[in-house]
Amino acid sequence: MQCDAKFDFITRKHHCRRCGRCFCDRCCSQKVPLRRMCFVDPVRQCAECALVSHKEVEFYDKQLKVLLSGATFLVTFGNSETSETMTCRLSNNQRYLFLDGDSHHEIEIAHISTVQILTEGFPPGEKDIPTHISLLGSQPASEGGNTRATGMCLQYTVPGTEGVAQLKLTAGEDANAGRRQAVAWLAAMHKATKLLYESRDQ
Repeated sequence: MQCDAKFDFITRKHHCRRCGRCFCDRCCSQKVPLRRMCFVDPVRQCAECALVSHKEVEFYDKQLKVLLSGATFLVTFGNSETSETMTCRLSNNQRYLFLDGDSHHEIEIAHISTVQILTEGFPPGEKDIPTHISLLGSQPASEGGNTRATGMCLQYTVPGTEGVAQLKLTAGEDANAGRRQAVAWLAAMHKATKLLYESRDQ
């Protein structure tokens, strides 16, 4: 499916474990773990799929731990003028975002339609420009150069209701470990969103 090799007794067919297409040995020679499909040991993949799988391996080894650990944010629901201090973390089965404070909220990852990372670090006089990723279609916006994440806006659907709900997470202003943890969590969430966008058709 990638070259003009003719399969015979010597030139064998190989299936990419990610996309399932047939390749010759040369076009399907890379072996990479594929944890999203429960292949913990490296398995044969075509070059295109191996690139995505390498990104996922890095995500599982680094960013996933950050998301599972969680971080503390000021959370604003909808158009409310009040915020609540809450811990936001990914559930162990990686299907929900849990928000815990005075109240408890669960958002199913599959129901999130848009993630907007709010950043700062632009020259004086310029507005902060959000990095925006829609999981339903449009291409992600290009990222700014020297910026850091300060918050995140999520749009999601609530089962049994019409319309789209929204919430905003804002990292605290203090310069202690809590702020660093929140910024690391936002960066990991942005990476997760990009991976979801890139692999949603696979």
